[in-house]
Amino acid sequence: MYLEPSDYHGHIPADQLESRLQRACRDIDSLTFNRIVKAGFGNLTEFQQKIIREAVQLHADFCYDNAELIDSTLASYAINGVSMSFDKSKIVTENGVTTSNEVYGLLMQTGLCYRGLM
Repeated sequence: MYLEPSDYHGHIPADQLESRLQRACRDIDSLTFNRIVKAGFGNLTEFQQKIIREAVQLHADFCYDNAELIDSTLASYAINGVSMSFDKSKIVTENGVTTSNEVYGLLMQTGLCYRGLM
């Protein structure tokens, strides 16, 4: 895990924290094409490690706050002329992972989200 529960400073309840952080780490691995796993977290630069820890925390909070929407199979909703849609400018979906632009922007700074071969 890239962020230990003791280093977490968000709002996820303690009884859900470890599983939420593990899921966030798996999602971050997907967004970075498993480059963190390949290189080894300890072999990354201090800057990359700091950014990844921040991204894990933000992504865990994002997933916790939006769990019903992220995990839903519902594509759209309308009833009696009232409809609901999502602002796609605030979210990113890559490799089957939905996260905030903030999280993805942080990960882009690490150089680990590059789509080409490294």
